[in-house]
This record gives sequence, structure tokens and C-alpha cells, in this order.
Amino acid sequence: MPPEKAPETGNGTGMPARGPTKHFVGIDSGSWTTKAVVIDETGTVLGSAVVQSAADLTGASARALEQAASRAGVAFDEATIWATGFGRASIEIASGSRTGLDCHARGVRHYVRGALAVLDIGGQDAKVIKLDEQGHRVSHKMNRKCAAGTGSFLDEIALRLGVPVSDLGDLASGYREELELGSFCTVFTATELLGAIRQGKRPADLARAAYKSIVKRVLEMAQFDRPVVATGGVIAHHPMVVALLTEALGRDIVVPPHPQEMGAFGAALAARDAASESPQHARG
Repeated sequence: MPPEKAPETGNGTGMPARGPTKHFVGIDSGSWTTKAVVIDETGTVLGSAVVQSAADLTGASARALEQAASRAGVAFDEATIWATGFGRASIEIASGSRTGLDCHARGVRHYVRGALAVLDIGGQDAKVIKLDEQGHRVSHKMNRKCAAGTGSFLDEIALRLGVPVSDLGDLASGYREELELGSFCTVFTATELLGAIRQGKRPADLARAAYKSIVKRVLEMAQFDRPVVATGGVIAHHPMVVALLTEALGRDIVVPPHPQEMGAFGAALAARDAASESPQHARG
């Protein structure tokens, strides 16, 4: 996935949105990428950033924070900062934190109401969070045992096919033959892919098969018995996954604004929502 992302602003003019003086920052420290989002009191996104996490989670958080604050035109030392994600404990500058499940659900609920299934597909894991009509979490399922069904799986496929991962979708759109990759492990899938290449299978057909494999793994995670809202880097950068999910489920998939930064957005909302609460609610 792209390590850096173009700025997002709250007013669509290319200039930082202006409004209330209070600002809130959410940082989502993931194992693959680190995201930061700056919002105002209305929940409007003023600036965001996505950087590669690599081995230095603290440094990645600092870079993401600096970029997002700069794009928002906000001094981050004047904002309330909350953290979420795999490496949230490493973000010492944060005054509060929430789990990824809470933040993704909170972020999605800002845009979509009702009983939902929140599907998040990231670089190293995927999760399904089911919410009731009031937004309470009723169940969740996470896939952490294998990278199959995540962004790193697509990175491996692109590497084997000799194309940038950002071009994988364009390649797959030229498919002619419907193929299936049957392996349940990224390593075994790579071996299977090499065998298919030796048999003369077209790269475009294999790329589409990789996307179909992602969707298959997702559908095995949970029963999607309610409207689906999709988030995460894979959703943001690989629209073919959304198209194939829509086809498989027979219903439209909702993709909210800034899907890759949804966890960070939810953390920023949590910081805003807790601003009037007592200090003991600052962590959870």
C-alpha cells in the first residue's frame, strides 16, 4: 500500500478548514501503517496522514501527527490526542486511548446509523464488528492467524506478478478467465501462483483470482446479515474488493469517507466525546 497519502481537508478547497478553536487528534498505530486525523468539535476532518509504520512505531506516530497537523493548519500541542491500534501504548503523547474495535465502530457510526456490520481490512488483519441499532457492539471476529485476506497478501501477489501493488486492480480488470486460488496461507498461495504462471495462466486472471481470494476469506469470517460498511487500507486502495463483495452479498457495500483512516478518526471522536467527561474515562 502507498506509504504516504495526499492531504484531506474539511472544506474541499485545498485549504485547511477553519472553525472552532478546539481540535482533537486520533492516531491509529497499526502494524503496517500509522494513521493520524485532526478534527474540530463538529467532527469535520481538517487534515489526515498515512505513513509506513516499519519498526519504529513511535517515530511513525510522530511523522503522521506532524503531517496531519500541518495539513490541518493546527498546532498539535494545542490539541487533545488519543491513540488506538496495535501500537497505541507506544504513543506517549496521547492522553487517552481506545481499542481498535471501539474506534472503528465509533468512526463508522458518525456517518452511518442503524444495525451494521463494520468490515475492516487492513495490512495485516481483518475484522468484522457487528453493531445493533443503538451502535452497541454485539459481536466481533478478527483474522490474525494468517495474512491471507489482508493487504500484505495483495503485496505478495503483486510482487510475484511483477507489478506495483497500486497497479494490481488495473491489471485484474483485464481478466478473461475466472480462476481460483485454493490455498489458505499466503506462503502456499505464492507457491500455487508460481505453479499457475508456469502453466501459462495470464497475470490479469491471477490478479483477479487474488481479489476473489480476499473476498472468500472475508465471507468465511462472519455471516453478513445486516448492511455492511467497509473500511481499511484494502478498501481504500482496491475498489475491486468492494465490487466483488457487492456481487457476492447481493447488496451495496457502504464505503464511508477516509476509510483507511477510520480508526484514527474514531480515536479523535473519542477524544472529543470525552472532553466533558471525568478523567477516569480517559482510558479504555
